[in-house]
Amino acid sequence: MTGQKLLAEGLGTAMLLVGVVGSGIMAETLADGNVALALLANAIATGCMLYAIITTLGPISGAHFNPAVTLAFALRGEHSWSAVAPYVLVQIGGGILGVWACHVMFDLAILQSSATMHRTGTAQWFSEILATFGLLFVIFGGLRSRPEAVPALVGLYITGAYWFTSSTSFANPAVTIARGFSDTFAGIYPGHIPMFILMQLAAVGIGHLMLPRLFAPR
Repeated sequence: MTGQKLLAEGLGTAMLLVGVVGSGIMAETLADGNVALALLANAIATGCMLYAIITTLGPISGAHFNPAVTLAFALRGEHSWSAVAPYVLVQIGGGILGVWACHVMFDLAILQSSATMHRTGTAQWFSEILATFGLLFVIFGGLRSRPEAVPALVGLYITGAYWFTSSTSFANPAVTIARGFSDTFAGIYPGHIPMFILMQLAAVGIGHLMLPRLFAPR
């Protein structure tokens, strides 16, 4: 593992949060109370950012930007276990820095904690299992069939998953933690973060049992 890989993971996750939180702030500002329009703008911007950062940083670090993805690769024997903790730490740190950068960009208080965006309950917890499993399905299925298409597949999947999941598809523990530091459209109340992460990790376990059977080596 090199510093270049960690820099790529930290910077990429920061840019992902800039896409998620920044577009959420802009969308809420311009949508004039139309939540559907704001969510659409938020989803499109996030999908575009994912395509850009996976394409550019994938050759350097693998473009995980997500502890759940890093763990899934480690369970498959495709990522060193000794590199899991460093990846996860820079992903979380990068995500928080990305949120703070958004606050600076939109002239908001840098240090915040979400007090208004309550995301909890069985429906949303189950949604996070499906959202995270679906993300892993797209990644490993894409790597099996068309590796060059993975950036587009992930971007399109997350854009759609914003709409077909009740939780708006966080599907990423680092993103979930970082969004707790923003009391904006994309925020999440900190008390609801642990269950989201638990469901995301449960999806990794389910994926580890199912996906190797589905996408067996040729």
